[in-house]
Amino acid sequence: MSRKLAGKRALVTGGSRGIGAAIAKRLAEDGADVIITYAGNHDAAKTTVAAIEAAGGKGRAIQADAADSAAVTDAVDAAAAELGGIDILVHNAGVSHFGGVHEDSIEDYRRVLGVNVDGVVAGTLAAVPYLADGGRVLIVGSVMGETSMMPGAAAYSASKFAVQGLARGWARDLAPRGVLVNVIQPGPIDTDMNPADGELAAQLKSIVPLGRYGRADEVAALASFLASEDASYITGTTINIDGGTLA
Repeated sequence: MSRKLAGKRALVTGGSRGIGAAIAKRLAEDGADVIITYAGNHDAAKTTVAAIEAAGGKGRAIQADAADSAAVTDAVDAAAAELGGIDILVHNAGVSHFGGVHEDSIEDYRRVLGVNVDGVVAGTLAAVPYLADGGRVLIVGSVMGETSMMPGAAAYSASKFAVQGLARGWARDLAPRGVLVNVIQPGPIDTDMNPADGELAAQLKSIVPLGRYGRADEVAALASFLASEDASYITGTTINIDGGTLA
């Protein structure tokens, strides 16, 4: 088992299930101590923490709604206090919303942007004082941040376009400290929120050249690479993990 992240301290938001849980587990397998945040699924959060500990890492779950900036700040403060600082910050918490402009409300937009953008901003601002020089900030975006692939995706796409701009700006801001900031952009990934046998599966598979959904552990492997010294000259960019969807 690789221990390329031995001694590193990680915080993964939205880490109770899906891609977030896979990233948290992989970072622990590679040697990091990992604290996760979660919105409300206590059982799933406990399962992720148990997997982190089984991999040999120190684990903890902190409840924090990513739409609540004060809760996000408190969670970052608590994680940094327990870990003694932060080396790796992974923004994974997010919500999706699909509805055409004729049926959307301003509240729909505010909810999506509140979690997917404001939560990322609040978490990063809170974490910067604790981030070790040479640290990593990873944002889990989406290929929908490159193109709005279907009708009704405006709010979600807007939020994922926005985090690209944040990452590029922060990469320049934090470069003097050697902190690297990047966006991971998954395509269709098999999770309980978007299962490979769900109602959209056939439509989505038809636009993926590899003809299948990705796996959460494949996204986690990319996150672990970007968190490691192997990615020491990569910052301010987006990396698609989408089976060729945007090729």
